[in-house]
This record gives sequence, C-alpha cells and structure tokens, in this order.
Amino acid sequence: MARQQGWFALILALAIAAGALLASFPLQLGLDLRGGSQLTLQVLPSGRVKTVEKEQLDAVKDVLERRINGLGVAESTLQTVGSDQLVLQLPGEQDPSRAAKVLGTTALLEFRVQKAGTEAEMQGLLKLKRQVDAVLGLRKAKVAAAAPTDKPVEPKPSLSAEDLAKALTSLGLTVPPGASETDQLELLQKEVNRRIVALFDPSSLTGKDLVSAGRQQDQSGNGWDVTLAFNREGGEKFASLTQSIAGTGRLLGIVLDGRSISEASVGPEFKAAGIAGGSASISGRFTADEARDLEVQLRGGSLPLPVKVIEVRSIGPSLGAENVRTSLVAALSGLALVAVFMVVVYRLPGVVSVLALALYSLFNLGIYSLIPVTLSLPGIAGFILSIGMAVDANVLIFERIKEELRAGNSLIRSIDTGFSLALSSILDGHVTGLISCIALFSLGTGLVKGFAVTLAIGLLLSLFTALTCTRALLRLLMSYPSLRRSSYFLPLAQLPPAST
Repeated sequence: MARQQGWFALILALAIAAGALLASFPLQLGLDLRGGSQLTLQVLPSGRVKTVEKEQLDAVKDVLERRINGLGVAESTLQTVGSDQLVLQLPGEQDPSRAAKVLGTTALLEFRVQKAGTEAEMQGLLKLKRQVDAVLGLRKAKVAAAAPTDKPVEPKPSLSAEDLAKALTSLGLTVPPGASETDQLELLQKEVNRRIVALFDPSSLTGKDLVSAGRQQDQSGNGWDVTLAFNREGGEKFASLTQSIAGTGRLLGIVLDGRSISEASVGPEFKAAGIAGGSASISGRFTADEARDLEVQLRGGSLPLPVKVIEVRSIGPSLGAENVRTSLVAALSGLALVAVFMVVVYRLPGVVSVLALALYSLFNLGIYSLIPVTLSLPGIAGFILSIGMAVDANVLIFERIKEELRAGNSLIRSIDTGFSLALSSILDGHVTGLISCIALFSLGTGLVKGFAVTLAIGLLLSLFTALTCTRALLRLLMSYPSLRRSSYFLPLAQLPPAST
C-alpha cells in the first residue's frame, strides 16, 4: 500500500509540474497554426562550383541561420529541401520582405585600394554619386514618412533634369522609353557605382577576417555607422592597406557585393604604421534599419554561394486560428469517443484509462513546452496518433485482466498478472513505433520531422502512463473495499461461479 501511495504521489507531482510548465512557457505554434511567412530559397552554382553539393548547401544554411538569429525572429525554422533548396518558416511574420532582402544578399565585404592615377576621375564620379544618392534618399524618405497631412513635403532635388540628362549621355547610357525620373536616377546610380568599383584594385582583405560587427550613431547624430573588428591577420592586412595610401590622396573603398558603400581617405599621420588596432567603421549615412541589416549580414558572414528567393508564401493569422480551432475540435472529439468506448467496454478500468489518458495528454503538452516543440498540424497528428497507441496499451492490459478473471483468479492477482503478461506485447509495439519515428526523423524533412518528434515523445510517455499511472490508479482504487468487485471489471454472466 505504501508503495502504491508513493507512485501516486510521484504522478501527482509530475502533473503539477506539467501544469506549471504550460503556465510559464506557452506552447510554440508553427506557421500553419500561428500564421506567418514561408520563404523558399534556391542555392545557385557560381564560379568554379557547377553543381551544389550537400556540404555547400549545409555551409549556406549555417550562414543563413546566423543571419536569422541576428534578425531576432523568434521560433523560426530553416530546413533543407532536395539538393539545392532551403525553406525558411517565420511564424507570426506577415511582412517577409526585409528577411528576404537580408538573407538573399551574399554580403561579400571587400576592402580595396584605389588605383594610382585615377584621382581626378574618382572625384568626378564621387560628386555625381553623392548627388544621385541625395535625390534618391530624399524621395525614399518622403515615401517612408508619408502621413495624412494637407501639406506634403516636396524635397528639393540636388540634380536638375538637364544635369541628369547630361550625366546619362556622358556615361553612354540609353534611357528606356517611358522611364520615369526615378528610373533614370537608379540607372545612373548603378552605372556610377560600377565605374567607381572599377577604379579600385582587387581586394586583399575581405569579411572573412572579421571577428564581429556592430553599429553606432555617426558624429552628426543623423545617421548610423557600422563598426568592424578584425582578427589578428585581418588587423595586420588593414594596417598595411591604410599605410600604402596614407597621404597619397588615394581612397580606401569598402565594397559590399560589388557595390561601393563607402570611400575613405587616409591622412599622412598613418604613413608610418597605418591604422592599427584591428578595427574600422563604415560611414555610409545609413538609417538605423539599414545599419542593423548590414550588421546582421556581416556578423553572419558572406554566403559561399549566391541565394535566390524563389517563393514567398504568407499564411494569415485568421487561417492559423481556424487551423487551431479545427485541430482542437478533432483532438477533443477523438478523446471523448475513446473515453466513452473505454468506459462502456471495460467499466471501472475504462474510467481509470480515461484518467491515465488525461495525465498522458498533460505530460505530453508539458514536454512540448519544456523542450520546446514547435507545434504544427503534422505535430498534432502525431500527438493524436500517440493517444491511440496509449489506448492500445491499456486495451492489452485490460484484456489480460479479463482473461485471468474468467480463469477464476482473484481480482488483485488478475490485475498483477494482467500487467505482467501484457508487458512484452506493449514493449514490442512501442519499440517498433519508435524505430519508425527514428527512420522518419533521419530521412524526412520539414513537417515530417515534426510528426516524428511528437509521435516519439508520445510513444515514450504512453509506455510510462500505461505501466505506472494506470497500475497505480487501479491499485489505489482497489484499496477501497467497496470498489473491489469483479463485476466492475466483467459482466456477471462472464464470471466463473467460484469467482470472488
């Protein structure tokens, strides 16, 4: 009796702990239940790489995972699909455009020294670049800050229409028919940037030598700079680069994915040893969001291969809520039908099995909250299926108890023997189920893995509840003489004449 009370106390403590976990750590819902966005990314061959291999796909995935962590998107998942694709799920995210931009950019950072004898050409291009950037920047700011006012702000362009036409002509650019002024400015911006990058020597220092990246407000307080910290080798390269152009008038260009984002001069005071210390900053008049995105890209590292966003799919929160509602209805309906069946067929043991299944469900959800498991529709399917496995275990036990009672054994002995005889069958069924879960998790992807995880957790818990909770509850009830009746287990017609 004392032993059974100890088991009952343990079960009660576990139930309280599971309830506390659910109260403290709510269940994490997947994309199909919470709503959000899903991005499908394709890894493209580049350079000497003609075919994307598994190692290269994993390398791209590692970089993207670091970027996702930097974005701070909670409960996101990134999984490989096939030989060259990745699927990113962002639960709760209804606007995936920023994530797509950050993840799809290669983020190859290069530090380049300006070629000798190109000072005059560089100054002319930089002046034009600043003018174009100023006009486009003002227009973007106007769109972003649009508000319901009676007096819209009209930015004063720093480049007239006549000067724009002259600049396009001087660079040999042909304007497509019907192109707007903004389109012409973007065309000019792209060409100017290409020419500026061409005036720098090939890179000898890249983002691979970076240790960390950060951001801070610039000296004017109106923009943001991105700060960089190099490893020892990178710090030595940076000092050598800056020393080579100190006081010469040549510029140090910071190029990201083939686009010059900053050009800096190095004063003669650094001619002796260059800029030492292994740190630098990128001053590109960034907004807070732009600086943050660049910081995330650089901190995550450059992609070993280019990535293309081939599909963006969004699931609204209303559809996610409907999925939750229908899933709950299905789960509760199934539980109710199982409970009615068990009580009608097995009587008092059926009531015990219903209590054990309730504990099983509570333990299951508590573990989902603790690990945590991101619950999706396939995950719910695995949970419901594991409930069926838990019921199967109880059915095996109760049928064995019935057989012992029909053979004329006493009630207590029939219960003990029933559990002993059913043990091997229960173990065999659960082990084969766990083998299937391992195979699904190892060979499957995405939602299949979620199904395998929830089913495996359910199988292990159903084994525990069937062999401990059901037994402890039955023995506890048998401690009450009024419940110690064979007729509560079998109809009187099925009991042998000498049965007690």
